[in-house]
Amino acid sequence: MSIEATVVNTATKFVPMHLQIKAIHRALKVKNKLLKNTPFKPRKVPEFAELPIPDVNTLALDEIDVSNPFLFRQQQWQPYFKRLRDECPVHYQKSSPFGPFWSVTRYDDIQYVDKHHELFSSEPIIFLGDRPEGLPLETFIAMDPPRHDVHRKSVQSVVAPQNLKEMEGLIRERAQEVLDSLPTDKPFDWVQAVSIELTARMLATLLDYPYENRAELVYISDVVGGNAESTGGTYADMDETFKAAADMVKKFTALWHDKKRREAAGEAPGFDLISLMQNNEHTKDIVNRPLEFMGNLALLVVGGNDTTRNSMTGGVLALNEFPNEFQKLKQNPSLIPNMVSEIIRWQTPLAYMRRVAKQDVELGGKTIKKGDKVLMWYVSGNRDERKIDNPDEFIIDRKGARNHLSFGFGIHRCMGNRLAEMQLRILWEELLVRFDKIEVIGEPDYVQSNFVKGYSKMMVKLTRKT
Repeated sequence: MSIEATVVNTATKFVPMHLQIKAIHRALKVKNKLLKNTPFKPRKVPEFAELPIPDVNTLALDEIDVSNPFLFRQQQWQPYFKRLRDECPVHYQKSSPFGPFWSVTRYDDIQYVDKHHELFSSEPIIFLGDRPEGLPLETFIAMDPPRHDVHRKSVQSVVAPQNLKEMEGLIRERAQEVLDSLPTDKPFDWVQAVSIELTARMLATLLDYPYENRAELVYISDVVGGNAESTGGTYADMDETFKAAADMVKKFTALWHDKKRREAAGEAPGFDLISLMQNNEHTKDIVNRPLEFMGNLALLVVGGNDTTRNSMTGGVLALNEFPNEFQKLKQNPSLIPNMVSEIIRWQTPLAYMRRVAKQDVELGGKTIKKGDKVLMWYVSGNRDERKIDNPDEFIIDRKGARNHLSFGFGIHRCMGNRLAEMQLRILWEELLVRFDKIEVIGEPDYVQSNFVKGYSKMMVKLTRKT
């Protein structure tokens, strides 16, 4: 446990965490103001101005910086990663805005790094950049064994097969409600109306969060995943980041204590994530370790939001770019489960995961030094021609479609992969019985991030089946 965590956990016995966050925020603002005109400059949050991404073939290898948060937004990522795969699959960038880092871009090398947690640590963060100053959140995806195993096990049963079976009816019911409310024969924003709405409903269910306030979960995810310091996102204003963190911990702490009171009054424990943590020996008091509590909840919110949400949008876009595959799907709806895996590969909603070398490691003819940051670029490995035939094609009956990298490998393989697949499967089952055409109007708008490969807006027009 870090020094910061020890201090915060001790202070929480006397001062609620949301008030501590507000106090930390005020203290940082005072500190930065005092340091502004001294040689000891305050820590600066990077600000990113969008410029046209240069043609990768005009750059020397050491000039290539795939941390640029506009690479996905400008849809320039494919030639950049292809050049690295072909010419320098283990690539060192020494002067990015996020500091030096290694990029691992081929499928087999990525799998090697992901599986060898004894060589590559997940701590302290999975993003390329730093955590916001004053908010050293702790998440189990950014822990090494044995702490990782304990925390993951405490919540894993929420996505156990029996629980997923119980959830399926509710997920289908909510998908039907959303799809039946959509306009036909006129454009609307698919991202807001379908992808965000459906994932928000599911998150509220998983966390037993007040259903009417489900939009708050989307906002939390956007702030955490879109932090400028961590991922190059649009949330560079520390006031907004600290406010979101304080609100989150206040509301989830209240939810935790409310559930405790209800259970003490005789209510049976639920199968939501909060109840599971309360009834696990290792996490029953996690609310008293607020950096862990807040970090793990933020992880579950981001993991449950960005991945499924952007795959819901990416699948519609893929079938528009490959219309013959949509015809194939309509003729054979039994291909939906395989198509879901192909969507997740083709989209790759989270572009990378970060590791830190625990010792000097030889990989791809390069020496990665102990302490170096290493990014496993799933988005590149999923387009690796050495492993996947015609990887830029979207093929709904692709053989071995499930052998993609998007869920990771080893001890950190995505806990909610089956839930994500089920949500996407149900969505497409319900879409096919309602609509004959799902037409994308114009180009989508993409988010600013080097971590989330996603969409901020995509206009579509639906034509109902007759």
